[in-house]
Amino acid sequence: MSTESDVRSFCLGLPGVTERLSWQQPAWFARTLMARIWEAGVLTVKTPEREALAGTDPDTFFWTPHHNRSPQLVLVRLDRVDPAELKELLLESYRLAGPLPPTV
Repeated sequence: MSTESDVRSFCLGLPGVTERLSWQQPAWFARTLMARIWEAGVLTVKTPEREALAGTDPDTFFWTPHHNRSPQLVLVRLDRVDPAELKELLLESYRLAGPLPPTV
């Protein structure tokens, strides 16, 4: 079981990540959006594995018709996802969102 607090803590621990509101919900950005609370207890993340995740565990991973045009976005029920798996998902989403290059 994971929480919004777990998401916030992990995301803000990554280099270059900032938090701001997106559609009146907490969201975390690297160069682009990497994660956002969709609704209470549900998180949006980027992953190329959306179909596989939803196919193997549709009670945890799903999407709405709104997400059909964004095939890398999946919704995650936080109360059903293990904290270790959540961290893996957030790290993958961070990589896809394009973390800022290191400054010289």
